[in-house]
Amino acid sequence: MGVTVAGAVGLGLLAVPAGAGAAPQLPPVSPEDLVSSVLSAKPGPFNGTVELDNALGLPPIPQLPQAANGTSTARVWSDGDHKGRLAVPTAQGERTIVADGTTVWSWNSADRTVTRKPEGAGDRTAPESAMTDPSGAATQAIRKLRTTSTVSVDGTAEVAGRPAYELVLAPAPTERTLLREVRIAVDAQKRVPLRLSVLANGSSAPALQIGFTDVTFGPQDGSLFSFTPPPGATVTNAPAEHGPQGQQGPPPGTKVIGDGWDAVVIGKVPTTGGSQGGAPGAGRGNVADLAGLGKPVSGSWGSGREITTAVATAIITGDGRIAAGAVPEQVLTEALSK
Repeated sequence: MGVTVAGAVGLGLLAVPAGAGAAPQLPPVSPEDLVSSVLSAKPGPFNGTVELDNALGLPPIPQLPQAANGTSTARVWSDGDHKGRLAVPTAQGERTIVADGTTVWSWNSADRTVTRKPEGAGDRTAPESAMTDPSGAATQAIRKLRTTSTVSVDGTAEVAGRPAYELVLAPAPTERTLLREVRIAVDAQKRVPLRLSVLANGSSAPALQIGFTDVTFGPQDGSLFSFTPPPGATVTNAPAEHGPQGQQGPPPGTKVIGDGWDAVVIGKVPTTGGSQGGAPGAGRGNVADLAGLGKPVSGSWGSGREITTAVATAIITGDGRIAAGAVPEQVLTEALSK
């Protein structure tokens, strides 16, 4: 669908929903066959409710309230091709994203603003998307992690009323990561991921949980995938994204050091305002929001602040860089020194 996940693996924003039913009886399947079927699956049209249970330990971050501890829900619809709709309730109203096949619209009812961009103008969507698409997040995790993982099938489960296989990816012994394993419940019939769980080392419970609590496959009402800005709304065009059209992966200006479980992404701290000498927090908006988190750290790479959760670490440097990964501090500092 047009509303997809971007960057969830690197920041550890992955999960599994609570409340699964009794394990159903299903024919045996090999890990290789299950992975292949997931990567080639085409679920067709569907709609569902996604629930996120977050225990990362992060405080609320503006524009991404789902990152804070607690439970949140969202509704998703897909036509099975390039059209989709996402509705995320907020404390002030609702954020709605609609991909109509040519344009992606983002509506914020709190301030009555609409942002639009051409379909395919980069593959990076609104932050809410990364927290509300278990199928996309799980498929991305498989693509990024399977070559550096031990892959197995660990029984079955019932998710959103549907029988599913439990696919498990565990890091190879050479991987330096905070994560113990990623568990993905795969729909037995459609072979699409219904839930995804990331478990940290030393813990038996998921650090973050996301998955369908209900899902229905079949034709959807076409009117869901059209959008007309409400009367009085302020409509703006999204900032141009440089680089090849439809580019996947990190935004331009970032680099990835390493691969698999201990990959580190390094880029510039996002900002919505001016700066003073490039120091963290000198600008407005996101820079100040991020600079207020974590603890002071320093090294041969410079100085900054470190933010740590159960499944990820990030360092914001004094020269305006941010390094993040599902790794210990040492791996980040080595990457920043390169």
